[in-house]
Amino acid sequence: MYVIRLKNCAFFARHGVLDEEERLGQRFYVDAELAVEPGTALADDSIADTVDYGVAFSVIEEIVTGRRHFLIETLALAIAQGLCERFPQITRAAITVRKPSAPVRGVLDHVEVTVEWPQ
Repeated sequence: MYVIRLKNCAFFARHGVLDEEERLGQRFYVDAELAVEPGTALADDSIADTVDYGVAFSVIEEIVTGRRHFLIETLALAIAQGLCERFPQITRAAITVRKPSAPVRGVLDHVEVTVEWPQ
């Protein structure tokens, strides 16, 4: 088993409960930690047998910039499921979504949630 991490992937999207969040949009940041069954990828030094992180980034981007989600928890789950579906060699995906401009009365850096799949 080995782990691939994609850190701080940034996307502009329109997730959130409030109408203003959909109308204005904002930047979201995603971290993906993917536990991968090596198969023959390590011995063969073959990208065909592992998770191509360029493709993984594209999968994340398509989900984040696609359909609106009210909850970032639901968004994180959709990303985890999408990555596991695209790459069967992923045995566990831990996805963190950060929302820096959360509509919270107060000063904070960001709101963040992590979801693991399978649970």
